[in-house]
Amino acid sequence: MPSPEDHVEQRSRPDEGSEDPSSGVPGSIETSANKEAPATSGGTDDTTANTEAAGPPLARATVNVRDVLDDLVTRHMVSAAPLLKIHETVEQSLVSLRTASDVGRVVYFYVIDDDLKLQGVVASRRLLLSPPETAIRAIMSPKVISIPATATVLEACEFFTLHKLLAFPVVDSERKVLGAVDVDLYTSEIIELDRRQDSDDLFQLIGVHLSDASQRSSREAFTGRFPWLLCNVLGGMLSAFIADAYADIATLAVVAPFIALVTALAESVSIQSVSLALQALHGQHPTWATFTRKAAFEVVVGAMLGVSCGLAVGVIAFAWKGSFAVAASLFLGIAAGVTASALVGLAVPFVLRLVRRDPQLASGPIALALSDVVTLLFYFNLGRWVL
Repeated sequence: MPSPEDHVEQRSRPDEGSEDPSSGVPGSIETSANKEAPATSGGTDDTTANTEAAGPPLARATVNVRDVLDDLVTRHMVSAAPLLKIHETVEQSLVSLRTASDVGRVVYFYVIDDDLKLQGVVASRRLLLSPPETAIRAIMSPKVISIPATATVLEACEFFTLHKLLAFPVVDSERKVLGAVDVDLYTSEIIELDRRQDSDDLFQLIGVHLSDASQRSSREAFTGRFPWLLCNVLGGMLSAFIADAYADIATLAVVAPFIALVTALAESVSIQSVSLALQALHGQHPTWATFTRKAAFEVVVGAMLGVSCGLAVGVIAFAWKGSFAVAASLFLGIAAGVTASALVGLAVPFVLRLVRRDPQLASGPIALALSDVVTLLFYFNLGRWVL
């Protein structure tokens, strides 16, 4: 896994750009280069070169998706990255490239020093259109985003999604260039992954397996989906009982108009936490230590979300109702409810997996029902206390 320092250094440098490393338009020259004949002096086919560098082709029918994404990116990189020496001129670099046995696929040119350490990046068109006597140092962009050699394929794909670039250099802990990965890695490992499985994950959040959605009979479809809807029925009835229990409170009429808003915010955060938990549990067996670590993180994030949403709603309510007490009640109720819902959304999948139950089908309905109940308890009790 990349260290925190790697992420700070790499993700805080958005100026590498998408067209070339120093501007902001997705790479027109580089995209054309990808579609043209391979830029190799030895006539090696790009597809073959990439396949050889990445090892044997992956058998997608038999390889677990998570296993592929957990591979180190170095297994899938092209070691013959197009490199330029920082002390050379454009003319000297072009001569070196022409005489090189293999420079790999040309998307960006990476600039290195005598120790092979990454110094910058040059877009193809800047190299080709600059005067021959121009120093490489003068046309390179020093703000180059690199992927650490310890990164996984999944993390590399996140780089492509976040930075919208066509290629990244792969560096070791000393920033020595080991190779490069281009957008083919992203398209082959993400876009062309088993879409049925990806769709199944989405449907599982609402209590439906994609395979169950096309059952052979209506009875099978009913029996596969109805039990988990009972979680929502139970949660709704508990919420109604809670509201009824507070019916004699004089302040219920004040807080009642905001119940739908408060529960909607809590449910949204809860289902986000469920999604993250299911992703973390793919192909892994959880431990209490893992849960404790992730729970602490999720509580902090949930508190930040709750305070932000509560503050926004509280300000609007104060402007509308003109009551500081109502605004404070909403702020506290939303902050507490959203924080608790974030923890509930994380806890449900982990607990189901720990007791050896499939968390993917049941987590969504159970988490939503629990979030409603917990949020209303916080909301009504804090409202009674404040008002």
